[in-house]
Amino acid sequence: MHPPQTITHTDLPGLAVRRGKVRDVYDLGDEVLLVATDRISAFDVVLPTPIPGKGALLTRISSFWFDFFADTVPHHLLEVIEEHTPPGLERYLDVLRGRTMRCRKTRVVPIECVVRGYLAGSGWKEYQRAGSACGIPLPAGLRQCDELPEPIFTPSTKAEVGHDENISFAQACALVGADCMKLLRDRSLALYRGAAAYGRQRGIIIADTKFEWGLRDGEYLLIDEVLTPDSSRFWPADRYAPGREQESFDKQYVRNYLTTLVDAGRWNKQPPGPELPADVVQNTACKYREALERLTANVA
Repeated sequence: MHPPQTITHTDLPGLAVRRGKVRDVYDLGDEVLLVATDRISAFDVVLPTPIPGKGALLTRISSFWFDFFADTVPHHLLEVIEEHTPPGLERYLDVLRGRTMRCRKTRVVPIECVVRGYLAGSGWKEYQRAGSACGIPLPAGLRQCDELPEPIFTPSTKAEVGHDENISFAQACALVGADCMKLLRDRSLALYRGAAAYGRQRGIIIADTKFEWGLRDGEYLLIDEVLTPDSSRFWPADRYAPGREQESFDKQYVRNYLTTLVDAGRWNKQPPGPELPADVVQNTACKYREALERLTANVA
């Protein structure tokens, strides 16, 4: 194993690239390279301080889940770049190694397929105000972070810049078609249930997550990152207690730190983001690593 470099930006000359908040996506024609950098974002702002090794950890977690669900749904992952690269990129192996997925290219469905199993985040805020989460009525008397009677599907738009927006299932159907959304809703709920059951066995509560899908040759493939601490809420099961904010293995830890700055009037959730102190960086990296180790320990 090679120790990961800290990578915040990649540049592969001659290839078209689309840069997201965390990933650099390179067009290889019929394939794409998804490079997970060590950038971290919160409140839709990319922070100036990277989390060393984060991209490699996220890639390993996604790769684990793609393999875990390989017999359940088709996906786009071909390989994780480790010891060789696509032709012409050999000189960039040290940059790409361990943090890059070579994937089939798809036509991305422009909907975030969010599944919530617990009442947290924006769902909790809406519930306090309206007794619902993303417009879905919920039973009275639920506490913050309570498990929901059944997981709920709460789609959102995919925003290239700024915030994703929660939309109703009917709105999602109007955008991409009812048959498409019914299929992706049912698949997303099934994946969440399977992952949540597995996570529980490993001491992790997966409170919610988002899936992304792409169409290729008439088939919907699971794409992008899957069930990572960047796309999900991971809570330690042995410290779970509803009625309060939970400890986490995900970037909620960073959000909580940033919220202290917002409350103190030291940041307004607008770019540029503040630097993260060394202890927050180190603790965040440790949380991501522990999530990976719990999920994959003793897995062949």
